[in-house]
Amino acid sequence: MQLEHDEMKAVITRMKRAHGHLASVIRMMEDGAECEDILTQLAAVNKAISRSGYALVATGLQHCLTHEGPDSVDTKKLEKLFLALA
Repeated sequence: MQLEHDEMKAVITRMKRAHGHLASVIRMMEDGAECEDILTQLAAVNKAISRSGYALVATGLQHCLTHEGPDSVDTKKLEKLFLALA
């Protein structure tokens, strides 16, 4: 399924924010920050990326239900996508 840019806008914004946050974590490492501080920020980046994945699946599901109808949802494929994020 191909999603429209408007449907993806919120997910793209979330991913760009996570990208910037990851760059900050890399700078912290290069600057010799404390390991505990780095790991705390790295955990935040990881959570942001995971939430982006779930938002992408939710957006795709909403697209299918809205544009193609409930019968278009492949539940096995959707389950596989969710498990890939777990």
